[in-house]
Amino acid sequence: MTAVSPDLLRRFDVPGPRYTSYPTADRFVEAFGQEDYVLALQQRRSGTLAKAMPLSLYVHIPFCESLCYYCACNKIITKHHDRAEVYLRYLSREIDLHTAHCGVGQVVSQLHLGGGTPTFLSDAGLRELMAMLKRSFTLAPGGEYSIEVDPRTVNSERLALLAELGFNRLSFGVQDFDAEVQKAVHRIQPAEQVFALVESARSLGFDSVNVDLIYGLPRQTPESFDRTLAQVAQLRPDRIALYAYAHLPERFKPQRRIISAELPTGASKLSMLSRSLDAFMDAGYVYVGMDHFALPTDALAVAKRQGRLHRNFQGYSTQPDCDLIGLGVSAIGRVGATYSQNSKTLDEYYDFLDQGRLPVVRGLALTRDDLVRRAAIMALMCQGELLFEPMEQAWLIDFRQYFAAELAQLEGMREQGLVRVGPEGIEVTATGWFFVRGIAMVFDRYLQADRNRARFSRII
Repeated sequence: MTAVSPDLLRRFDVPGPRYTSYPTADRFVEAFGQEDYVLALQQRRSGTLAKAMPLSLYVHIPFCESLCYYCACNKIITKHHDRAEVYLRYLSREIDLHTAHCGVGQVVSQLHLGGGTPTFLSDAGLRELMAMLKRSFTLAPGGEYSIEVDPRTVNSERLALLAELGFNRLSFGVQDFDAEVQKAVHRIQPAEQVFALVESARSLGFDSVNVDLIYGLPRQTPESFDRTLAQVAQLRPDRIALYAYAHLPERFKPQRRIISAELPTGASKLSMLSRSLDAFMDAGYVYVGMDHFALPTDALAVAKRQGRLHRNFQGYSTQPDCDLIGLGVSAIGRVGATYSQNSKTLDEYYDFLDQGRLPVVRGLALTRDDLVRRAAIMALMCQGELLFEPMEQAWLIDFRQYFAAELAQLEGMREQGLVRVGPEGIEVTATGWFFVRGIAMVFDRYLQADRNRARFSRII
């Protein structure tokens, strides 16, 4: 860990994409609509290779009972749970429209419920949603079935229900255990509550428990965050996601309630990150890549060791690269060489479905160059190496000629010890893994062209 110097952290404290896709979602265009998406679904249905590959499903549940001031997600704050009942009826229509185009019974190997707060749904609502999905799709044995959990919305009985419904992975939103920080971001949840839930999850046999943390929140200090890190080490979740808070109040209205003077300085944020890296390594966690840590026995760490790591709109995954169907308001999908996104408001989402139309409002049909660069970026982000010959054979290019400018730009990173560039390819070093977003950015044609990166979170 001594290789990750404060100077390197400062140098890479710049905005950049998270590369859950390439091109990134800010490149989607409104010229791509329902007709383009339907065509992609129909092509999947008729293609032999696509039919043989399992699907991934993402379902967005936008409702939350209370507002977390740091949140940049697409959510609706309400205590009226009957709104979820209406939403489920429309989700059912969207599922039916999908199966009309891609067929009933498509095999699914990965399901993720995100939000908002998926556990805003009542027990009956969760049962109804899973019944809808199982009627329309075939959930493969041994798949990854995960759900994001607000600890304030569940108890051990609800966790037992989630296990009964087939979920085998949980992600608890913790952010910080410090009471003052929780007060400043309007999210009070005692550490004891989270510890009890994780213990219940283990006794119920969940395959993996993830904990989300955020550094850079108001009233945080390196010393206060050290205490949270110690508690997390004691909690010992299978996975940890550590995110930097991006304060963008001009874009995200809830963040205007955060007092800017209470935010830690840039130097304090870098100190929190550096201490976090040390704390997790000392606790025996493997750095999977880009904010993610896992115990050596967790499937994510195993996949990294074996070179089987993949990346999709939910982040790192052990599941093979496959088509993703996004369901619900604002959900993003990927089918074939296309990306698509649903409408971001409930009214518009409902209106599309009332018309019998899929609620796709924007997306992208990828060009050949997009596909080549996506392959390069994902190889770096997931395997940590980019081999020339396989890329040349797959895409019929001369790698050194096609990426001459990028190779020249990597020279500075090579001198900093972040990458090794040899006759056979590019390899990310152990130190370089901590800055892999910055390395991937070199191959992003759109980003290199406009240099307007302020819309992204900082990569450190």
